[in-house]
Amino acid sequence: MSSTRVLVADANSTDGTPEIVLGFRDRLNVSVIRGGMPSVGRNQGAAQADTPYVLFLDADIELADRSLVRRCVELAQNQELHCVTTNILCTEGSWLDKAFYVGNDFFQYLSYLHRPFATGMFMLFERKKFWELGGFHEQILFAEDYRLSQQIERKHFAIVRGGVHTTNRRFKKMGHLRVGWLFLWTALNYWNNKYFLRDHKYWASEPDSAPHV
Repeated sequence: MSSTRVLVADANSTDGTPEIVLGFRDRLNVSVIRGGMPSVGRNQGAAQADTPYVLFLDADIELADRSLVRRCVELAQNQELHCVTTNILCTEGSWLDKAFYVGNDFFQYLSYLHRPFATGMFMLFERKKFWELGGFHEQILFAEDYRLSQQIERKHFAIVRGGVHTTNRRFKKMGHLRVGWLFLWTALNYWNNKYFLRDHKYWASEPDSAPHV
């Protein structure tokens, strides 16, 4: 909807992101704000929001279902949820790229048995709960989205089918083995605060991108 406020946190990108974003001002209520590492940009956007819910999106995703956001908000309202996410789809790249995201979706559903988690590709948060938890930890350089969402109780968390499309850029930059090992090791260290505060060089080869809020 043109009345929906869209904030794009730009971390000094060099790919023309601000100009592209502002080119949509005739159709969207969109603004560019100062970003940083993902936690910083997302927190800056959330600080400017005054709505009951805040939706965090990565810059390189597209909604696979136009009704996804509406369904997530309705579910959150009806069931008093604090965090809602969706499954991830990879429509480009090799079968191995797609298999990795299928595996991610499987483990995300499996996480319901212990500690549910969401990724920053799509995270709808109740704004009040988001700030009660302190927002995204700005000293965490990797998996800040995973870390925050794990603080949500199972009864206040949901995964809504519909999905978002993402690219295989991470596999191109880091390779499947390193990505898989990093995510597995992160899951095994869910209890270890020191692990998340270490620099895992996750962004060392990251191309320009901007989180959307």
